[in-house]
Amino acid sequence: MAAVAESVRVPPPRESTAAKIGRTVAKSPLQILLVVIGLLWLVPTIGLFITSILPRSEITTTGWWRVFAHPSLATFSNYSTLFHQAGLTSALETTAIIAVGNTALVVVVGALAGYAFAWLEFPGRDWIFVGVIALLVVPLQMALIPMFRLYNTLGIGGTTLSVILFHAAFGLPFAIFLLRNFFIGIPKDILESARIDGANEFWIFLRLILPLGLPAIASLAIFQFLWTWNDLLVSLTFSVTTLNVWIFDQFRQFSQSIDIIAPASFFSLLVPLAVFFAFQRYFVEGLLAGSVK
Repeated sequence: MAAVAESVRVPPPRESTAAKIGRTVAKSPLQILLVVIGLLWLVPTIGLFITSILPRSEITTTGWWRVFAHPSLATFSNYSTLFHQAGLTSALETTAIIAVGNTALVVVVGALAGYAFAWLEFPGRDWIFVGVIALLVVPLQMALIPMFRLYNTLGIGGTTLSVILFHAAFGLPFAIFLLRNFFIGIPKDILESARIDGANEFWIFLRLILPLGLPAIASLAIFQFLWTWNDLLVSLTFSVTTLNVWIFDQFRQFSQSIDIIAPASFFSLLVPLAVFFAFQRYFVEGLLAGSVK
C-alpha cells in the first residue's frame, strides 16, 4: 500500500510567474528601504576614505565629494607619509597586544565560568550568577579613577597590562552571561554519556562544550575584540598610547594635519571591518544564544 500511495502522490502545484512577480513586488519597498539605510550608514566611512586620499589643500578648501568630478585629485601619498610618522608603529603594536590579550583572557575565563554556572553544582551558584548579571549595569566610567589609583598603587599604572585587566573586568560579566545561556542549551544526555564513559569535567569542557559552543565563543571574541580595539577613554585615562590615543594626540597637537588624521582614522577602521566581515556569520548565532530553548 505504501508503494501504491507513493506512486500516486500528487506533486505540489507550481507557483505561477505572476505569483512570483507579486511576491517580489511586495518585498521591494522593504528591500529598497534597507538598501537606502545601508548606503546612508556607509556615507561617513566613504567620506573618511576619500578625505584620506586627498591632498591637504583640497581637503581644507573643498568637500570630499569633489573627487567624483575630478578623480585625478586622489592620491595615496598621505598613507606613505602616515607610516613614516613617529610612534605609529608602537601605538599599533600596543593596540594589537591589548585587543588580542584582553579578548583571549575574556574568552578563556568566560567559557570556564559559563560552563561552571551551567552544569556544575556548588553552593550559592544561582546567587553568584545573579551578582554577575548585576555587574552588567555598572558604568565603565564610574570605575576609571578608582582603578587608576589601584593600578598605580600596585605599580602597573600606565602599562598595557592595566588596560587589559580593566577591559577584562568589564567584559567578563557579559561573557559569562552569554556563554552560560548558550551552554545550558546543550542537551544534558550528551554530558551524562560522557561521564558514564569516564570523562572528567575538564575533558567534557574541552572535547564537548568548546566545539558545541563555538558559535557563541566566536561571537563573544569578535565583540570583545571590536570593543577593545575601538577604545579611547580607558587608554587615555591610563596614559597608554594606543592607536586611537595616537590619533587623538595628533588632532590635539596638530589640528591642521588632517592629511595625517584622516588616513590614520580610516586605517584604524580596517582591522575591525576585516574581523567583522570574516566572522559575520557568527554574529546572529551569538546574539540568539540561549534565547530559544
